[in-house]
Amino acid sequence: MIRLVVMLYVRFPLSLRNVGRHANNRVENSHLPFRRRERAMLRFRRMRSLQKFASVHANVHNLFALERHLIDRTVYKERRSAAQAEWQNLVS
Repeated sequence: MIRLVVMLYVRFPLSLRNVGRHANNRVENSHLPFRRRERAMLRFRRMRSLQKFASVHANVHNLFALERHLIDRTVYKERRSAAQAEWQNLVS
């Protein structure tokens, strides 16, 4: 056991060794989107109702998610109004 610890200290510099209380943060942060989805799924009693909601929500989200950070204000407003008009068409 001591031999393994010494080998780790010799082979890997301190910058490559993840030690301390924040060593697991990278792994935990990669699971956050999954955990968020998992938490949302707990609100549904039946899997069928979850599937219905998810399919409708995905379509509506894709209609309105316009990635504002990638386009300028005028293009965003045009696309937003077009999405709103399409939504009004679908609802009425």
